[in-house]
Amino acid sequence: MTALFSSGRVVDVILAIMAIEAVVLLKYRIATGRGISPAGLVTNLIAGALLLLALKSALIGSPWIWTAAWLAGALLAHVSDLAQRWRS
Repeated sequence: MTALFSSGRVVDVILAIMAIEAVVLLKYRIATGRGISPAGLVTNLIAGALLLLALKSALIGSPWIWTAAWLAGALLAHVSDLAQRWRS
């Protein structure tokens, strides 16, 4: 378990699960016309994925600039998500 975290592979596993989640939710939306809007889903998942990449960057000891860049990207995606929801 230690290797899973110290190598950052745990983040890869979570990102794969998130990709499956996105596919399932989008297929549900297409099949039923109900559920989360695709735009809302994508911006939300992007924000989460970028936070996970920041975590991976920190876990594997990448230079701080990479962690900061992933966090900045997550902030932009989060603000975009909030803007979409605010209009709704």
